[in-house]
Amino acid sequence: MSKRVKAVVLAAGKGTRMKSEKPKVLHEIFNKPLVSWVLSACENAGSLENIVVVGHKGEEVSGFVSKNHPKSVCVEQKEQLGTGHAVSMAKESLKDFDGCVLVLCGDTPLITKESLEKFINFHNENSSDITVMTAILGNPSGYGRIVRDSRNNVSEIVEQKDCTEAQKAISEINAGMYCINWQRAQGFFSNLKNNNAQNEYYLTDIIKWGNTEGLKVSGYVLENPDESLGINSRAQLADAFRIMNLRHLDKLMEDGVTIVSPENTQISPETVIGADTIIFPNTFINGKNTIGKNCKIGPFAHLRGNCTIEDFVKIGNFVELKKTYVKSHTNISHLSYVGDSKVGSNVNIGAGTITANYNSITKEKKETIINDGASIGSNTVLVAPVELGKKAFIAAGSVITKDVGANALGLTRSPQKEIKNYVK
Repeated sequence: MSKRVKAVVLAAGKGTRMKSEKPKVLHEIFNKPLVSWVLSACENAGSLENIVVVGHKGEEVSGFVSKNHPKSVCVEQKEQLGTGHAVSMAKESLKDFDGCVLVLCGDTPLITKESLEKFINFHNENSSDITVMTAILGNPSGYGRIVRDSRNNVSEIVEQKDCTEAQKAISEINAGMYCINWQRAQGFFSNLKNNNAQNEYYLTDIIKWGNTEGLKVSGYVLENPDESLGINSRAQLADAFRIMNLRHLDKLMEDGVTIVSPENTQISPETVIGADTIIFPNTFINGKNTIGKNCKIGPFAHLRGNCTIEDFVKIGNFVELKKTYVKSHTNISHLSYVGDSKVGSNVNIGAGTITANYNSITKEKKETIINDGASIGSNTVLVAPVELGKKAFIAAGSVITKDVGANALGLTRSPQKEIKNYVK
């Protein structure tokens, strides 16, 4: 059986319960849309190409996908006629493909690369034609139940409303993801039936169809049921954020990072942190970042993404960083904003320092460069583009608009005045 893999990601739904103008799959966790988490998992699991089925506000979804996931293409489902119909929109893109096709929903951000790899390996090792991902739940109410035959193969998926009393007792549910041997099973999508109350073409019908056609239909049990969580409401979005965050914090702690207060810390799974770094409470780290060893971050620090912090760096309370490289043994202690900057080693940035990097008229952002050993006094504004030389010293309260050379003092300050008896 071919080991080649492509993915079909269903992202056409409106997401009515989100009560939003934004397409459901573009709602974000850690500044990354739901569909992007799914596509990243597919890419990291070895998918050669992701085919994203778009519908509601498809131009917005397609625009995001084309910009951020070059291994993906979008196809349109003009009418939302069910999950089976949605997958059939990818037939043309897959007509000559010989391999496994993963089918996933674009609103399942918790699925991981590791689980997809295990899913694909299970499918291949069992020489299956159709494998459905399943999960064991303590309370399966509301989910389609997995019915297995005497050989432990999956015979059908029965929706909750159609279950017998015996079937309602089944705790194994449909997780909504499939691995399909495309050459063997693509015929299902040319013979879709909508014999149901909703008059929709269900992907779940592929199980019964496969058994009727004599194909091998298997079920892979997902180790962590949380990964199957689909997002249909703001409450579920918050649940997914919490699960994703705690999962990553646990991994960081296993790798030697101290998280002082996990319940009050949020760190994106795309952030890598070295051992012996301490993350203090109420720190929020978004996006992709790399933080070195033996750093101290927080409390109340905010990293907005695209930051690299080398070893032995201190980012103190109420400091915000964005798109910044900080070399080792540097302190940015408190109440400062540093964005679009390169900061050298052994730099000290005093309280209340601001890099003014954005021109609101031209919408441009400029870079600030602070070289090794520079020291910046409190309440300083560095108006980009500007560069401070090695061991430059900036006096407190200065507004720096021009470069300052190595070992030089930068100072912009009005003379202090005293008016006698002013209060009287």
